[in-house]
Amino acid sequence: MPGPLLPSDVDSFLTMALAEGWICGRWEMEFLLQAFPQGCLVKRAGGETLGYVTSLRHDKSGWIGNLLVAPVARRGGIGTELLTGALQALLEAGVETVWLTASAKGVELYKKLGFLPIDSINRWVGEGGAPPSWSPSPRLDHEMLRQVDSAGWGDRRDALLSVACGRGRVICGTYSFVCIQQWEQGTQLGPWGALFEGQAAPLLDLALAAAGGSVFLDVPAGNVAAASLLARKGFSIRGSNTLMYLGARPQYAPKKIFALGSMGSMG
Repeated sequence: MPGPLLPSDVDSFLTMALAEGWICGRWEMEFLLQAFPQGCLVKRAGGETLGYVTSLRHDKSGWIGNLLVAPVARRGGIGTELLTGALQALLEAGVETVWLTASAKGVELYKKLGFLPIDSINRWVGEGGAPPSWSPSPRLDHEMLRQVDSAGWGDRRDALLSVACGRGRVICGTYSFVCIQQWEQGTQLGPWGALFEGQAAPLLDLALAAAGGSVFLDVPAGNVAAASLLARKGFSIRGSNTLMYLGARPQYAPKKIFALGSMGSMG
């Protein structure tokens, strides 16, 4: 049976995640372990660590991310075991809907567990402007951020918004916002939400002017306006996953979601 993922496991997880080409940071793992430890699990056998999974509870929904099994241990049921453990933790915590993004290889596994596809998530990559000058965001209307984000996802995701916007720089419009987060691999845009399509383009211009070098973001395919904006700025799609859910069908409105808040681990 999987056991709890411990702070001492973070280094080995990050090493394995880097080998997979994932964008993942220590701050992220530390946040997940603090926010929802019962849903962060590890599989060990014979003194070796064979796999990991993390999850996060929002309000009525939860997210499963970072399901990672060592290459030598794949196709042995460890992924299913870890996923089932995280799913059980979320359901026991009272969530009504569980989200995840699935690679092409993982879709059938998740379908067997009852997950249904609802959209695709495309990773867009392009270039920003001058190197960013990182400074704390001005005083934010946190309730506006929560309302805009909730309009897209159908749930309050306060902890995710707090950690993402707290480590990044937030640009706000009228019932719209975009967070600019710095990673070793470049600059992420997200979370990025807008209640109306016309509010997104000015935010993108400001965000790209503040972002330096490589810029990446994960965008619902159901948001055609976002795809059009990014294509006009020279961005292109470099990968795609399937967005899936289990449980109550969410009040999902992709036209209000211009980019996810994390690179797969939290939604």
